[in-house]
Amino acid sequence: MIPTSAPPTPVKKFWFMRDIPAFIWILCALATTLFNQWLPEARWLIFHFLLLGAATHSIMVWSQHFSHALLHSPASIHERTRQNIRLIALNCGIVCAIVGVLSTFLTVTIIGATLVVLSVMWHAISLLSRLKKALGVRFGITIKYYIAASACLPVGVTLGVLLSHGYADPLHGQLRLAHIFINIFGWIGLTIVGTLVTLWPTMLRTKIDDQATAVALRVLPILISGIIMCSGGALGGVTWLVVCGLVLYMTGLIWLGFIFLRTALRKTPQDFPTLSVATSYVWLVGSLIVLLVHAGTAAFSATSWDRIFAGFTTITPFLAAGFVLQTLLGALAYLIPVVLSSGPQSARATHTEMNRGAILRVVTANLALLVCALPVTATIQVSAAFVYVASTSSFIIFMVRSMKTAKRIRVSTRSTNKHDNNPTGEPLRRLPPPNPAHNTNDAHSRGTIAGQAILGLVVVIVAVLVGVALQPDSLRTYPIANGASQSSEAVAQHRNAPHKTVRVEAKNMRFFPESINVPHGTNLTIELVNTDSSEVHDLVLSNGRVSARIMPGDSTQIEVGVITQSLDGWCSIIGHKQMGMVFAINVLEPDDTTQTSGETPPSEHAHTHMSKGNTDLSAAQDLDFMAQPSKDFKAYDATLKPLSPREGSAPQLHKFTFEVEEKVMEVAPGVRQEIWTFDGSFPGPTLHGRVGDTFEITLVNNGSMGHSIDFHASLIAPDQAMRTIAPGESLVYRFVAERAGIWMYHCSTMPMTAHIANGMFGAVVIEPDDLPEVDKSYVIVQNEMYLGKQDEPVDVTKALTGDSALDLVVFNGYANQYAARPLTAQVGERVRVWMLVAGPSRASSFHVVGSQFDRVWFEGNYLLGSAQQPATGGTGGSQALGLQPAQGGFVELTFPEPGNYPFVTHIMVDAERGAKGIFTVTQ
Repeated sequence: MIPTSAPPTPVKKFWFMRDIPAFIWILCALATTLFNQWLPEARWLIFHFLLLGAATHSIMVWSQHFSHALLHSPASIHERTRQNIRLIALNCGIVCAIVGVLSTFLTVTIIGATLVVLSVMWHAISLLSRLKKALGVRFGITIKYYIAASACLPVGVTLGVLLSHGYADPLHGQLRLAHIFINIFGWIGLTIVGTLVTLWPTMLRTKIDDQATAVALRVLPILISGIIMCSGGALGGVTWLVVCGLVLYMTGLIWLGFIFLRTALRKTPQDFPTLSVATSYVWLVGSLIVLLVHAGTAAFSATSWDRIFAGFTTITPFLAAGFVLQTLLGALAYLIPVVLSSGPQSARATHTEMNRGAILRVVTANLALLVCALPVTATIQVSAAFVYVASTSSFIIFMVRSMKTAKRIRVSTRSTNKHDNNPTGEPLRRLPPPNPAHNTNDAHSRGTIAGQAILGLVVVIVAVLVGVALQPDSLRTYPIANGASQSSEAVAQHRNAPHKTVRVEAKNMRFFPESINVPHGTNLTIELVNTDSSEVHDLVLSNGRVSARIMPGDSTQIEVGVITQSLDGWCSIIGHKQMGMVFAINVLEPDDTTQTSGETPPSEHAHTHMSKGNTDLSAAQDLDFMAQPSKDFKAYDATLKPLSPREGSAPQLHKFTFEVEEKVMEVAPGVRQEIWTFDGSFPGPTLHGRVGDTFEITLVNNGSMGHSIDFHASLIAPDQAMRTIAPGESLVYRFVAERAGIWMYHCSTMPMTAHIANGMFGAVVIEPDDLPEVDKSYVIVQNEMYLGKQDEPVDVTKALTGDSALDLVVFNGYANQYAARPLTAQVGERVRVWMLVAGPSRASSFHVVGSQFDRVWFEGNYLLGSAQQPATGGTGGSQALGLQPAQGGFVELTFPEPGNYPFVTHIMVDAERGAKGIFTVTQ
């Protein structure tokens, strides 16, 4: 049994840092849930408000609380002060970490993560010190669980920092799994399981099972081994190790679960705390079974990590909502009356407040969550989720009522008694027995429980029906609503309609066919087959039909129903729709003579149902980042030809004529824009010379508006040379290259943003005198694009909005052109890449996948290596060249073996918007 003889230590009944922060985090999670569509990264925020905020704070509070009770060591005033400092540092760290991730400020994230880790490590040290002083205590096993859990969080937090700021590539998915394993199953899971060893029988007001501590002692290394194997397998990419780890962890949970079940059979859970905790354990075990099925299947699949990712995508919300949140609310519902009460009367009254509508709340929350786990339509899921949120949020109301009740009774008692003889310093004790009037053996009480359970079921059924009413077609799709609510006319129509089955393949971010033509009144079934090599896909239709997410090689069927109107479809995996995975069902009326074979193959550049070429819409609608350019496409020549030898020491004169032309050019497959060019080139021609050379450029404006030119390589007053000239006019721009560098030139006519965004820029490479020779030299100019309508100029409104409105980021004027037409090199050749960011607003971080830079030159200065020699292995290497708009430099590298080496901007969203290419390296 739980020891109850700890000496009294007078303490405040209300303690802000103990009682309030967890509820603030829960409120933040609730607010984010309600307003998720207007908040950035809402899903991430909800999980981290709940798991990093509320759960972590509660763990820090109550594991200290239990350690004092279980080890017979009441907290001193100094220990309470140290606990306050830990909790303040922890919560400040959580705030900083969340703000840092959302704002992408790595320094802020690191500061926050450091505060969290230091707080938890200090917490663990205090527990370990207390445990050593109390050797031989029977319930010290729970403290060992806390210490093991505390060792997990620093590792999990470190992985979280790497994930949130893009330092986890190319193993992002595997690190994400390890992050979840360590934090949920380690930090949170070990703490909860260890606490339940002693708290569960205490909540049930019964004795601890005789074998509980012995089993808990044997289970702890099993759980720790499972966590290590799961996270290690994820980090190492070893699927079978993850499966073994899950089996071990599951074994430990089930072993302890038998002990908890045996305890519950002696004293049936009957109030909110015990019912909430019991159902949370069921959600934990159930979620792990689902994950184990995914991982076990993955161990025998060529696409193993996709299956595990899909498993975690499925169970994460239910681990958070079903396991963590319900455990947290159940434990707090028991502990708040304990710590706030000032005697049996107070404890009973606060517990009564906390327990109001217990059966109704637990049944409603868990049935609603179960509905969310079923393959139902989005509207039904939203309706059920609303019921779940409302049910769990009611806890806050009862918590406030309990606190007010405890305060009222405490004040009343003190007014009639000079001394409060209740041992309020006792850190852990049982609540008094419930009022006999609430005895569940009484027939009236049993009727009340049954009534609340039935009412909870009715509430969830009503929520489902509301979802069906908002999306009536869901009746024909999902078993939960099949048949019962359909009219006989609708059923007859469904049965009598001619049936058609169409096979649709999902692969390469496309549906094949991408649209089908179906006669009006056809009862349609779609057989969806995933023939991709690695990606998970699904198909969502605008009438609410949703397929299961299927692994490569798997298939599923969608009963679309009777077709009476055209429907749109898409893959709901994040980013897949944006990359072109869209689908259309076109209904053919009875008098329509259109061919009804039903299949329209994907076009080379865009989807037929996306109104390609419609000049009323932005060309961004036709972006297809997976499309290939036409066979006769010629990439912009990125080669920087070597300079001819200097004749003596005399500088050279370079003369050019730049004619401004406004011409329609393709900037991505199927996407055409009116580009304002220098000499018909986008980007403008690359000028090349040495320090001391003179450049003379004659600018001729053949456009329809005023233009100008500004050379950053020049030292010259801008008044005349950079003036705007009208159509038909010309000017001569003459300057001497005084300093080495890769310099930008551009049109400086206002609004400058629009002129640069529309293509009026280029590069001037001025070599330093001691620049060593290389085997190959390339020039890459990065810019972003804000697409207007097809064949029309840039959307000025988007351009002036800034890079948040951009559509494309490209190298040398065309999306992904060097992925389609790779740059070349040979093994051992020294390759120099000159890089310039033209903007107008977007920065870059140039990176070559699979290689490292041993010479880096940034804005006229060597950052790595020198003109005499590249950096050695002992000196170090460079992985990326970071450049702001109008900055430039070069990197050098050699390729060690044949292969294809992608190069990208490591601002990954921009790489996925067109800023990537490939070096093809041969022997």
